[in-house]
Amino acid sequence: MKIYTRTGDNGTTSLSDGSRISKGSVLLHAYGTVDELNSFIGVVISQISDNFLTKVQNELFVVGGMLATPVENWEKYWKVERLSEFTAELEREIDRLSAELEPMRGFILPQGSRLIADTHVCRTVCRRAERYVVQLMEENEAYKPVQVLLNRLSDFFFILARFFHKKEKIFETLYQSAK
Repeated sequence: MKIYTRTGDNGTTSLSDGSRISKGSVLLHAYGTVDELNSFIGVVISQISDNFLTKVQNELFVVGGMLATPVENWEKYWKVERLSEFTAELEREIDRLSAELEPMRGFILPQGSRLIADTHVCRTVCRRAERYVVQLMEENEAYKPVQVLLNRLSDFFFILARFFHKKEKIFETLYQSAK
């Protein structure tokens, strides 16, 4: 089987139902950014083996699949409640990691080690995906569970970066005001 089909050479791609949309659409930006996030998580996993991060990757495939499926077909192919269940699981993991951390003393700069910086990249790419989903929500509130999951996931990456600071015994560098 050839990897190239040439069907996208005109700047469109197909959704799961075969309908075609512009590669410049907000929907494509949303699920393309989710795919990008998944790849950056792979970069983090290449530095530290973590079963929960692999679970996050699997759940992001579900999110990407949902975004590539017209909303009216979600119930046919996806369990929408899975997003809420995973959001709750993210909250439990955030709480577990947070319990091991000192309270924040200010704004933290995204630096310290390659692992910490890459985790912050995951956080910011996740925020970008969320912004695209918020744009989709302006036309269809059905995207709300995806937005909530991405919001919580970016919180998770922030706490995970702080946790890596502790684990690697690297001090958090705080923002210093110019005042």
